[in-house]
Parts: sequence; structure tokens; C-alpha cells
Amino acid sequence: MTVLEDRIEMAEESGELTLDVMFECLEKMPILEGTKVEIVGGGNIFMSPQRQHHWEIILDIVEQLRAKYPRKGLASDVRIDFPGHLNGFACDVAAMADRSVKDGKGRWRYQDVEFVAEVIYKDTAANDYSPKKLTYALAEFPVYLIADPYQGRCHLFTEPKRGDYTVETKIVFGDPVDLATTVVGLTLKTDEFPRD
Repeated sequence: MTVLEDRIEMAEESGELTLDVMFECLEKMPILEGTKVEIVGGGNIFMSPQRQHHWEIILDIVEQLRAKYPRKGLASDVRIDFPGHLNGFACDVAAMADRSVKDGKGRWRYQDVEFVAEVIYKDTAANDYSPKKLTYALAEFPVYLIADPYQGRCHLFTEPKRGDYTVETKIVFGDPVDLATTVVGLTLKTDEFPRD
């Protein structure tokens, strides 16, 4: 058993297991710089090194969102705690509403997120399409965009109701993602999104 597993097990037994405890343990581990770390459902820790194609799509989305959102209203790979059992995600891109305020620990509150985007990694794709999608719908994010460089398409989820999105639109890379009728109020270009 590793020190991390031992510390987490002790916290579970004492009833003190929190996202803060889990991330504190992870921060003490020798994790490679540039590795995204997320906790999904309390028992699953995912670490993904960022790839160039992945970063180019994230940057492209952020640059386009700057037409509406100030720099301080955008986040990338920053921990946000979500509803459900021990969900601490580092969204690839999150855009906050104007009214946004950080919590007492200096973190964004999930209640202030208007838009979230995830760029697929092969090893963690199932998270983005399933538990994260359901968590984002439960949090009632009006717009969730998945950019999948392996499929060469985006999946746009809107209209969250009762813990899931009711509308899914598939957009091939190269075609625009029309968000004009959503809270985002923009159209995102995808013609420069690279494929992997």
C-alpha cells in the first residue's frame, strides 16, 4: 500500500475524507509537471499529461471566448469542486458568469460556471462523456462542449434537466459551433482544431 493509499484509507475510516485531503496527498507525490489531476466520484484519480494538440484546442477556445469573457472570468486546468461524491475536476476550459465570486478558499464555485469545455484524452475519454457530463448537467451548466480530436468533432450539450442534458449536437471540425442562442452568445470556429 502506498503512503497516499494509506492516508486516504485513514481519512475514510475516520470520516474525514474530503477533496482537500485527497488533493493535499496528491500534491505531495512526485507528479510530472504539466500533468492534469482530477478526482472523479471519490475513488478514481486520473492523471493526464497535456499533449500539444490538446493544448492548441484549449487555447483556441479560450481566445475565442475572450470576445465575451474577461481574462479573470476564464479558467483552465484549475480545480473546481462539483456536486456529487468527491468530484474535484480541473476543466480544460470554464467560463464564469459576471456575478462570479470565489469561495473562502479562493476557488471558483461551480454555481458560477456558464460554459465548460473538455478536450478528449484517449485514456480518460469515458470520464468526459459519462460521469463528468452527468455532473455538469447536475450542476446545471447551460453549455458543455466536448472537443474530440480523435473523432474530429465536437459534441455540444445544452438544456440540462434532471441530471442530464436533453440536447446533443455533433459538429465536425471545420464547421462552426453555434452558441449564439445560449448564455455564451458566440459562435466558435473549429477550422483550426487539430486532429490526433
